[in-house]
Amino acid sequence: MALPQLIPSHSSSSLTHQPSINPNAANPYPMLKSFLKPSSLSQSRRFHRLSSLRASASSFPDNHQTDPSKPDDVVELPIFPLPLVLFPGAILPLQIFEFRYRIMMHTLLHTDLRFGVIYSDSVTGTTDVGCVGEIVKQERLVDDRFFLICKGQERFRITNVVRTKPYLVAEVNWLEDRPSGDEDLEGLASEVETYMKDVIRLSNRLNGKPEKETLDLRRNLFPTPFSFFVGSTFEGAPREQQALLELEDTATRLKREKETLRNTLNYLSAASAVKDVFPSS
Repeated sequence: MALPQLIPSHSSSSLTHQPSINPNAANPYPMLKSFLKPSSLSQSRRFHRLSSLRASASSFPDNHQTDPSKPDDVVELPIFPLPLVLFPGAILPLQIFEFRYRIMMHTLLHTDLRFGVIYSDSVTGTTDVGCVGEIVKQERLVDDRFFLICKGQERFRITNVVRTKPYLVAEVNWLEDRPSGDEDLEGLASEVETYMKDVIRLSNRLNGKPEKETLDLRRNLFPTPFSFFVGSTFEGAPREQQALLELEDTATRLKREKETLRNTLNYLSAASAVKDVFPSS
């Protein structure tokens, strides 16, 4: 049986960018790929090739939300539009070979090792909210290509495009989650972890893998970084990931992830029951 599809939550949110995901689409999203196929830095050779992008800096209009006041919390950041969503704490391998991005790398390696990653696709265009990627490991090849390992850091929102050539540079504001009031974040995080373990267990069963005990998924993470970790596992559903990244409330993010995992668990439970009745299916 193929990997189960992700069944995203369709609950309302305060997002300015509201993704639309159809769980019944012809091409279902693979669920929690990073759990089913764990990888380490030494193993990962699945570098994202920047030349395959359909979106580019030209996706931004020249008059993109200018901010002439330029407050102290606004900084300039080189930007990568990519068909993926980077979360704080997540690891992103990249292969750099397009000329303009090689220029960017030469600049970054001699100044700041940080750049912005924003999600872009041919349907929704280029988003305003992204995550800083910090280069933690790099290898320069003889043909001037680069292999990079990056780690997600702060989230940001683009407020103004400074230039688009030779690569995109924008002014950004940093995003932080607002206080969640009286919400029981620890309780929410524990519920999300329980659903994740159940999803992994049933996924392994449906794929003929041993149903061994799932390890500690939280790894002593506080609720906010744990919510980012959960979002990073929803590979194959980038619009849902983008919605999670844009949320500025940890409790809301955890509740949306819980609903997504609960929907997926219901789907897996039904698929498991069908498999028990019809083992050859």
